[in-house]
Amino acid sequence: PKASLFATHQEGVRKDVERAFGVLQARFAIIKNPALSWDKVKIGKIMKACIILHNMIVEDERDDVNETNPQDFTREEGTSTSQRVNYAFARTTSTIANNMLANRTRIREKKMHLQLKADLVEHI
Repeated sequence: PKASLFATHQEGVRKDVERAFGVLQARFAIIKNPALSWDKVKIGKIMKACIILHNMIVEDERDDVNETNPQDFTREEGTSTSQRVNYAFARTTSTIANNMLANRTRIREKKMHLQLKADLVEHI
């Protein structure tokens, strides 16, 4: 029963996250790019900014339902904002990159994965 309850919770949360992330990816190009080498704090700030902007746009669209032009949110070929963004902050030293990859590998190990899952099941 514990595993079944956990699976139900996990399925609901996963659907919510995938739907929200899909909406943000469709609207903001910066979220579509890989971010494994970025600092977690900066990724968090970017995501929060995109969520706030998304909510502001949705509120504005509610006010101007008939005046919204979908072309306002599309870009022409070659006008991507990523051409103007300075990605210097995304560069990391090899030590930080190695630590990040080691942590990622450790979490993906079967034994660690099962322990984390068991802890979540007990928590729920």
